[in-house]
Amino acid sequence: MRNTVDPTIEAQWARIRGRLKAELGEAAFKSWLKPLTLITIDNGEVRLTVPTRFMRDWVRSHYADRICTLWQAEDKVIARVEIVLQSDMQPVARASTVESVKSARPTAAVVPVGNGKRDGAAGAVVVADVDALSAPLDPRFTFDSFVVGKSNEFAAAAARRVAEEAKVPFNPLYLYGGVGLGKTHLMHAIAWQIRKRHPQRRVVYLTAEKFMYQFIRALRFKDIMSFKEQFRSVDVLMIDDVQFISGKDSTQEEFFHTFNALVDQNKQIVLSADKSPSDLEGLEDRVRSRLGWGLVADIHATTYELRLGILQSKAERMGALIPPKVLEFLAHKITSNVRELEGALNRIVAHSNLVGRPITLESAQEVLHDLLRANDRRVTIEEIQKRVAEHFSIRLADMHSPRRARAVARPRQVAMYLAKQLTARSLPEIGRKFGGRDHTTVMHAVRKIEELRATDSGFSEDIDLLRRMIEA
Repeated sequence: MRNTVDPTIEAQWARIRGRLKAELGEAAFKSWLKPLTLITIDNGEVRLTVPTRFMRDWVRSHYADRICTLWQAEDKVIARVEIVLQSDMQPVARASTVESVKSARPTAAVVPVGNGKRDGAAGAVVVADVDALSAPLDPRFTFDSFVVGKSNEFAAAAARRVAEEAKVPFNPLYLYGGVGLGKTHLMHAIAWQIRKRHPQRRVVYLTAEKFMYQFIRALRFKDIMSFKEQFRSVDVLMIDDVQFISGKDSTQEEFFHTFNALVDQNKQIVLSADKSPSDLEGLEDRVRSRLGWGLVADIHATTYELRLGILQSKAERMGALIPPKVLEFLAHKITSNVRELEGALNRIVAHSNLVGRPITLESAQEVLHDLLRANDRRVTIEEIQKRVAEHFSIRLADMHSPRRARAVARPRQVAMYLAKQLTARSLPEIGRKFGGRDHTTVMHAVRKIEELRATDSGFSEDIDLLRRMIEA
């Protein structure tokens, strides 16, 4: 058996690490290969350890063959490289090598010092209870009060599964959608349900901004170890608006390692953002790949039926008698987001209570004149392209690209058809907005969509839904 006590082997390992760093770049090397520790070389097998199971699997599948090739260039006897977990190594075997002794670190003890009190020795503010990390949950945001429709049924079903299963069903659960479509409602509902069904599980819900604040505070008071212990000891970590860590390199670094540590322990992670992982800008590739690693569930813009259902549910909870025509009017006119829709309902009910007048369609229009004016705007081709791309789950750039694959061409034809129906632009103008296509291409798209609508009722309903969303 040969081990890392031999200076020759240490020199070989140093040269290999240098070549890997040069080939892969600083970021990839730092994320995946820097944590590798050389333990032994025995009978032609090099044994390296990593701290987490996730990292072990990734290095095995992506880098093990290259490491083996580089070792063979140094020593022809080497036939195999094995990547193992540090925790799987016998303590005696680990202690018997220089590298193991060098890499050993004392385990930090977490000393409770009271909620928000200051440790006189280190000057750090330590949170004794992980529950204190969590932001308050809104008691209104439960699954019972969440109205499910076509645009959010997948996200709602995934959220319920995470909340009710004792074992991690998919990790992470990543919810995304526009402002006011229900992401935060579902996040709170998951937390409430877990606390109800599994009170022993430690659930922490907070915004990405608060996660960043806690991290910066730990840096300031030189108390990173307490920060790591607190966030890595939870059973369910929920971070809202995760897009706000974009461009924050140090926060992303800590989030990355926290994510890996929790997944490695089979702890549940739930995240939300305004865009899908692939569309988030300012994120490192390694972080983006983690976000999309589990189940990604999007929440589309609301349909008329869903908006009407939300209004009816809220009116019932408020105990307010509101004429159906008023609710239908609001569902048609206010389509930007659910938050604005519920705010409009609150305004007309408050006005009726304060002035002592019944709610009518006329009074609703009077009270909401500013809001209605803001929603009464002209439809643009750019907006049509964006809505259609989101609906069919393609990139916005595909609207302008020369690609002719059916999965791209059909949504592009739908967007051209809707542009002809909903705008006053001429056919040549529409064609120019779709990558410089001529007017005959637009004419063909319009005819094709009209033919499909006449023969496929499901497709026709889909187009009607898109049109209502865009018109509203």
